[in-house]
Amino acid sequence: MLAAPETLPGISPGVYSAEDFAAVSALAHAEAGIVLAEGKAMLVYSRLAPLVRDSGCATFGSYILRIREDATERNRAIMALTTNHTFFYREAHHFEHFASEVRPGLIEALGRGGKARLWSAGSSSGEETWSLLMTLLGPDRAAGERIARGDVRLLASDIAAHALRKAEAARYRAEDIKAVPDALSRLWTVPAGDEVEISPTVRSLARFRTLNLHGPWPMQGKFDVIFCRNVMIYFDNPTKERLVARFAEALVPGGWLYVGHSERVTGPALRMLATAGPTIYRRSEA
Repeated sequence: MLAAPETLPGISPGVYSAEDFAAVSALAHAEAGIVLAEGKAMLVYSRLAPLVRDSGCATFGSYILRIREDATERNRAIMALTTNHTFFYREAHHFEHFASEVRPGLIEALGRGGKARLWSAGSSSGEETWSLLMTLLGPDRAAGERIARGDVRLLASDIAAHALRKAEAARYRAEDIKAVPDALSRLWTVPAGDEVEISPTVRSLARFRTLNLHGPWPMQGKFDVIFCRNVMIYFDNPTKERLVARFAEALVPGGWLYVGHSERVTGPALRMLATAGPTIYRRSEA
């Protein structure tokens, strides 16, 4: 049984209660599929307390009433509850697999006048987006420039607008890109003092959109590759299965889905997706 948060040190009685935590948990699940276990009561308090103060509300209870009615403020609250932790070339085996098994087919299609469509779903502050695009362009500048002149687009989406702003700025500490293979970072980043910028060639291929994965998806076309990694760890199993099934439907036949190291595909999507490597899945050709 959850102890009433108002009994914890530093929280005045009446400001934040077990009922408030339950209400926030229900909103987070309904709005974004986020599951907040009982042990997250103090995390919720620490993340939302600044918003409660900024709103002029005296208690969490009054703030909850506001976010139920105010979609903009509700979105701010959901963004405050999400974790935007990522880094360049995270789970390197995914990029190595993409380079060896997926990239050649995409280049061949582009050479025939086709297109390449990639989606970084839950892209956070952009490290995954830029890692993937640098891997696509590869270690040869002339070849990479030819690829970039083709019909290539990567959709980078996230529920957190502030994370997308950092991603679109495409500027990072120099130490942040150390995990990227030297052959790629030398070609596709530009030194800027103690920082680096992603090169204009790479940046031209990305489009950034605020998107709640549990809401409507406005995209009309299908994707050759979807990366959705370390996002579904915050969801319960039914929510994960619904989302993965939607990803499977959004892939072209033969398309690829990459998920996080602790995530697995289960449920209806298994009718369309086959395991192709550790946390790598491929849609059937049919």
